[in-house]
Amino acid sequence: MITYAFVFARGGSKGVPGKNIRFLGGTPLLGHALIVAGQVSEIERCFVSTDNGAIAAVARKYGATVIERPPELAQDTSPEWLAWQHAVSWVRQHHGSFDRFISLPSTAPLRIAKDVRNCLAALDPNTDAVVTMTASQRNPWFNMVRADEYGRLNVLMQNGERYIRRQEAPQVYDLTTQAYVTRPTFILGHQSIWDGRVRGVVVPHERAIDIDTEFDLKIADFLMRERLQEDQKKC
Repeated sequence: MITYAFVFARGGSKGVPGKNIRFLGGTPLLGHALIVAGQVSEIERCFVSTDNGAIAAVARKYGATVIERPPELAQDTSPEWLAWQHAVSWVRQHHGSFDRFISLPSTAPLRIAKDVRNCLAALDPNTDAVVTMTASQRNPWFNMVRADEYGRLNVLMQNGERYIRRQEAPQVYDLTTQAYVTRPTFILGHQSIWDGRVRGVVVPHERAIDIDTEFDLKIADFLMRERLQEDQKKC
């Protein structure tokens, strides 16, 4: 079974300028994704889809093949699914068919190889796509509220019951960006990951951060430093 990893890294980030090649622990975010991909034996090759020369240079430094993304697929409003379709078609044209597609966003630099392997293993014959998730810190059945036109609050979701204890409320999850696994045929034949049967793999909070703001980057830097200190203690 041929498995290829992809990182989709456009150059126009607004929340964190130059986000994909910002450094964390001495390594650019893109580098973290490609390093972890290299630690997973099932992944045979890595591709980086980008519209940016600096990102392309970093991708090549870490051994990835660059896919030049068309400008119309690299705008703030461009659905990433279309970039997925473009990348799959490009790889099929230039490198032949493959069986499994895994996207490893550079915005999740705290993932480890175990997370990636778990996601690959979860793609079974009854599943079209695999995503990662973590237990939500807020529960729409218990402590997430919305206001009506008069400013009065009520619990966001209701089913005729009122939950007095958080533990009684249905378990909900936050989607994270450690990995997305599916098949090339599914990408080309559908318009969204939610068109299929989606399965979730739970990852711990300490590896679930998604870099979207400068504050996120500071948190990730703190957690990365803690990880490095723990690794040094084990040596």
